[in-house]
Amino acid sequence: MTPAGARLAAIVVTLGLLLGLAATAALFVGSAGVSPAAVLGVLAGREPAEAVARVVVFDLRLPRILVAALAGGALAVAGVGFQALTRNPLAEPSVLGVASGAAFGVVIGQLFGLGLTVLEAVGLTAFAFAGAFIAGGAVYLIASTAAGLPVHTLLLAGVIVGIFFSSAITVLISLVDTNRLGGVIHWLLGNVAPIPAGPMLVFAGLTAAGVALVASQARRLNLLALGEEAALQLGVDAEAVKRRIFVGAALLTAAVVAFAGPIGFVGLIVPHALRMLLGPDNRVLVPAAALGGGVFLLAADTVARSLVAPAELSVGVITSFCGAPVFIALLRSRAARIQP
Repeated sequence: MTPAGARLAAIVVTLGLLLGLAATAALFVGSAGVSPAAVLGVLAGREPAEAVARVVVFDLRLPRILVAALAGGALAVAGVGFQALTRNPLAEPSVLGVASGAAFGVVIGQLFGLGLTVLEAVGLTAFAFAGAFIAGGAVYLIASTAAGLPVHTLLLAGVIVGIFFSSAITVLISLVDTNRLGGVIHWLLGNVAPIPAGPMLVFAGLTAAGVALVASQARRLNLLALGEEAALQLGVDAEAVKRRIFVGAALLTAAVVAFAGPIGFVGLIVPHALRMLLGPDNRVLVPAAALGGGVFLLAADTVARSLVAPAELSVGVITSFCGAPVFIALLRSRAARIQP
């Protein structure tokens, strides 16, 4: 094994162990009054099938852990993709307005009666992907100039597009009978509630497809960071790479929004932390983000379930509290670097 391969394997194993530890902690912590001994009894098969502890562990906590791990990994990899695509560490699905566009698509899908059967989950994700694609395209058209994508223009365009789609969602909620949009307010705050096995497989498949698409372009993204002309001389089709990364990142964002709601800042915090620790190599960042994002969102959801128990906070609230200061710090440090 090459030194680079050994380093990547060590990173993946370390983050995999951290993900396992976070999942184990989440399994034992929650608002339900189930003791650690009862959880261990369920896992050992000593609890009867009708026991409350068994329902809590297998029907609530384990599915929720899976959703959080998938959603966190998907958002972190989407963040890596968008940041590499725009060459901007501030790019992230919620900041760019892509998450709001996906949320608008999901609300439209819900108006058509789509829910969480397997086929309906696929349809709901298709609506989310369409919304994410339109929002991302709008941001690009607004922000692009002959000189590229200036950071402040990109951020303003993302804010504008995000506000537009958020306002459109508000209009729909105001005009439509809320019984047709059951739980939409709770969902809009971002939550990793358990979902049935069939839709869970759909979510996992979409996440795997999006991560694979972004990971397949990691080496080309490294070359693209040298500049499009240099990448072209090295045989990289820059436009094709951009299209694939955008489709992969939009698919990941759409899947998370469809199944867990618009959870912000995971795609900003995790890639930034990993880049500081591991460097800018996208071949390392993409698999590390897939695992590190799961660790972060699992930890955030565990806090959300425990902080005001027996009530629960939305995990999107926790990630926003964490992400806002990180975003401000990144913006200020970037502004300081470009000042004469």
